[in-house]
Amino acid sequence: MSVANSLAHGVEAAVPGTLHARTITGGIKVRPRPGRQVRFGRAKRPAVDLSVGTDDQSVSRLHAEVTYQDSYWWLRNMGRQLMRLPHGQMMHQSSDPIPLTAGYTPLFIRGSGYRQHLVELYVTGRYGDTQTDRHEAETIPPKIWEINAAERLLLVVLGERYLLYEEAPRPLTYKQAAARLAYLRPDDDWRANIIEDRIEAVRYRLHAGGFPYPLRHDKAEGRPYDNNLLHNLLRGLVESTTLVPPDLDLLESGLAHPGTATQPER
Repeated sequence: MSVANSLAHGVEAAVPGTLHARTITGGIKVRPRPGRQVRFGRAKRPAVDLSVGTDDQSVSRLHAEVTYQDSYWWLRNMGRQLMRLPHGQMMHQSSDPIPLTAGYTPLFIRGSGYRQHLVELYVTGRYGDTQTDRHEAETIPPKIWEINAAERLLLVVLGERYLLYEEAPRPLTYKQAAARLAYLRPDDDWRANIIEDRIEAVRYRLHAGGFPYPLRHDKAEGRPYDNNLLHNLLRGLVESTTLVPPDLDLLESGLAHPGTATQPER
């Protein structure tokens, strides 16, 4: 799934109530019609409308469906694995269907090992997500902070729980991140002290650029817990959509190394 095409950045104008759905295999757009269903899972068309986790047998062939009824799209888990919604909400096969609110909803299906499979859902709002009923004022986009490919990988590993939209997330420790990277990138040498140095450089750079949350120690106020500064960094990057759920694809073992940064700088 391309980060640039993530539904987290919004969708084109459409009929209110239109459902947009996207996985790593592609995307669909469906107008609201009573009884209309959109199904997704490991199977391929026509068994499902959108495939997800096609190489992961922990994902059910038909894992979930969304049905339009009573002016809402209702989500139901039909698979064996749990599905996670924002704020840590979990759905089991026995859970009642829930209505999707207007706007963006990332849905995560638990796979094998560390894998989490993302299904992005977006329901067009009352005004069709256009500006015509809002005095034609230009929307102010969030500030996207500049980070390179190697920094993105480190930040995604440290901040997986933020990108899963868990309730009250906290970052991994640098030691935990190093162990995770040893599994994901066994040919690299991401040790805890190297990761810490690289993240500290990111903090200092973004702090100088006007980052909205504190990223450096204020000696006048005492030395805060380092983990809180990392929390501030990850929180701000996710809120600004600098980091978005499709970035979690970097946690798939065996993927090519991001960009040209195949070895950490020392």
